[in-house]
Amino acid sequence: MLATNYRGPYRIRASQKPDPVIEHPGDAIVRVTRACICGSDLHLYHGLVPDTRIGHTFGHEFVGIVEEVGSAVETLKPGDRVLVPFNLFCGSCFFCQRELYSNCHNTNPEATAVGGIYGYSHTTGGYDGGQAEYVRVPMADVGPYKIPEDIVDDDAVLLTDALPTGYQAAEMGDIKQGDTVVVFGAGPVGIFAAKSAWLFGAGRVIVVDHVEYRLDFVRRYARCEIINFREVGDVALHIKKMTDWLGADVCIDAVGCEASGSLAQTITGRWTMLQAGAATALFWAINSVRKAGNVSIVGVYGPTFNAVPIGNALNKGITMRMNQAAVKRHVPHLIEHIRQGHLNPKEIITHRVPLEEVSDAYHIFSSKYDNCIKTVLIPPRAGSARATATSVIH
Repeated sequence: MLATNYRGPYRIRASQKPDPVIEHPGDAIVRVTRACICGSDLHLYHGLVPDTRIGHTFGHEFVGIVEEVGSAVETLKPGDRVLVPFNLFCGSCFFCQRELYSNCHNTNPEATAVGGIYGYSHTTGGYDGGQAEYVRVPMADVGPYKIPEDIVDDDAVLLTDALPTGYQAAEMGDIKQGDTVVVFGAGPVGIFAAKSAWLFGAGRVIVVDHVEYRLDFVRRYARCEIINFREVGDVALHIKKMTDWLGADVCIDAVGCEASGSLAQTITGRWTMLQAGAATALFWAINSVRKAGNVSIVGVYGPTFNAVPIGNALNKGITMRMNQAAVKRHVPHLIEHIRQGHLNPKEIITHRVPLEEVSDAYHIFSSKYDNCIKTVLIPPRAGSARATATSVIH
């Protein structure tokens, strides 16, 4: 089959690999019809995630058709159209029973750090991902979700990570009616966090970034205010001016370890890797939220440490919540929001690219060329979806 093949930092290509096979009676094989490139895939692509091995197949956002199931699988059959949450989970451990699916204790040998994730290095279990024609899906009775007939694949693929993560960011912010919410990051997750903040009752939503075309998009899509941090100097001071000098009620970090905006954080977090990424957005979130406010973190950081103003968090009495999204917990009510017209996830898709051009697709997404917001890869055997793919090689 054709699949992505990681060759080292900033080097990825599509190449032929053996088809996946049933390895356990609980497995399923899914023929992928769409797979997104996630902003967190760029951390792999840039060589920032430990134990990312040569030859690994990336991709934790995908939908497809069930091709084959193991002898123990009861809830799926060949031909079912499914979305597969990015997190692998067993459904029965201490954490899964509390719907903390991203914290599953049985799907990753490094489970004390994080649960299993498709296509996201051996730090998260070493599972091959869905940027391929086929993917093996372990514990198939637990993770995959049958896509209702009235939900199109372009919406469904965004239910595997980006939309639930943005939604959970707003949920963890414990937004109260009329609250002012500041979202750091105008990428897909930040866009969905801003949109979701209104669903929780926000009275004002402000998004901070420095990429103009993304700020223009989120202003229209989420009907929010925007700040280009390169134009305001001290970001926290600017937000306090905008909020009667109190600060925001809720701040959301939807950026994570590759943030721009601070030379010191960039040098120590991205260039020399003396800390687990540049924590600039988190630094701003802590300093921009009001006393006794809430900071919600969904931006991805590495497992070691980061330089953040924890003393300010203590002295301000801030509540901080963070986690990888428990995708399957959110899918049913997000589907209802889509049906009712509150959310239209597919509107953020800007590029549908043949899987064969994955190298160029990563380059465009990473470099923010061509007003790229969200890229979907279309494998050769994706059926009718293949006709929607457009070459990015000119």
